[in-house]
Amino acid sequence: MSHAKNKMDWCLNKAKKELQTGKQHRGLVRVDIDLQKAREHLAKAEHNLKVTIYLQRGGYTDWCPSSLFYVIYHCFLAILAKFGYETRNQECTFALIASLIEDNKITISQEDLEKVSTFNITETQESPETAVSIRENYQYGTKLSLENKEYQELLQLAKRILDKTKETLQL
Repeated sequence: MSHAKNKMDWCLNKAKKELQTGKQHRGLVRVDIDLQKAREHLAKAEHNLKVTIYLQRGGYTDWCPSSLFYVIYHCFLAILAKFGYETRNQECTFALIASLIEDNKITISQEDLEKVSTFNITETQESPETAVSIRENYQYGTKLSLENKEYQELLQLAKRILDKTKETLQL
């Protein structure tokens, strides 16, 4: 069983246990397919893309990694809603997206997913720079501007994932 599928099973079991004890889950649960929620997440992703462009034009590029990350994350949430899942954990979200890629249910590339987050890096491997790490560096760090090259790479990644999400949702 792949790392993604193992992680997905762990996330499903974690949520189940939490729900059984009356807690709000912090994992992954199966729910009814909700195309309306998928549309709403897609609309939020598109909104966040507009926010990103507005921030970049206004010179607030230090906020662009966060808004671009959330373009991508809302795309992933839209995909999960289409396939009947709810998540409250980024690692669980990434594991399910990886599983859907493995099963050829979505056309987002594994390479693009790894540019977002590399949840399967072992302790001996060096963690590559991802959308998650860039977002965290700018959100919690003190830099006030994002290099144009980094901005363009993140922007293109977000646009590719947005396009693939629209293709997946067929909305």
